Amino acid sequence: MNEAFEVMKWPIIACLLLPGLLVYLGLHIVRREIIFVDLALAQVAALGSALGILQHFEPLSWQNYALSLGFTLVGAAIFTLTRTQSHRVPQEALIGIVYVVAAAAGILLLSNNAEGNEELRRSLIGDVLLVSPNQVLRTFGLYAVLAIIHFIFRKKFFAISFEPDRAKASGLSIHWWDFFFYAVFGWVVTSFVQIGGVLLVFSYLIIPAVCANFLANRLGALLAIGWIIATIASIVGLYSSYRFDLPTGAAIVCVLGACLIIAMMISGLRRRTPAPSESTHVGHNRH
Repeated sequence: MNEAFEVMKWPIIACLLLPGLLVYLGLHIVRREIIFVDLALAQVAALGSALGILQHFEPLSWQNYALSLGFTLVGAAIFTLTRTQSHRVPQEALIGIVYVVAAAAGILLLSNNAEGNEELRRSLIGDVLLVSPNQVLRTFGLYAVLAIIHFIFRKKFFAISFEPDRAKASGLSIHWWDFFFYAVFGWVVTSFVQIGGVLLVFSYLIIPAVCANFLANRLGALLAIGWIIATIASIVGLYSSYRFDLPTGAAIVCVLGACLIIAMMISGLRRRTPAPSESTHVGHNRH
């Protein structure tokens, strides 16, 4: 038992501390209806990491991290400039193109590398079980700083995500605040990709937020439900991966998927259940 706790201690801490900011950002992404922007930015970060591997940088070195962050900021600039009200070319299409091209470029870069297949696998699904205490604490410290930035500028960020037309009418610089949002968002994604991989980043960002939107409307309730779902999925997924010797990231993603199915079922049952006033009215009609 003690041995199991020692193995799982830091992965559990990582999966309890770090997804909180991801869930919050996921609510913004869902409301903006650009669901795959996080997947695209995560893949762009992985492309930067692949380039670092070719330069013989260690995967967790600061040089590799700097390359990933630099590529992510370029992606943030692209998504800022391509945000438009025109539906002739939806931004989601451009986001998908960035993701596919970044993924293909990463494969090409590592195709002749001796450790290329392992690095591609690590960038996709990560390995939370191997996370180090320094990695967790350093990433949590960064997340705390970025969370403070989001708190300070929360009105601006909520305006461009939830009421873009009103924000534009009030004279808010949409492009500037968009880039600021994507830059902070990309920094968060880059940091978590090195721990959990592309699939886990996408899942933590989107699935709890979608579950919450099925079950609530108010921001406080959305955040609380999203965080609870992320926490439950982390614990169950980590336990399953340790107990049955499964890939950790994939196990957590599958549990999050199961949570989404449950949330959809609960939402469906709530819609089918008549309101108390309706039941009373029907009862009086019978009499």
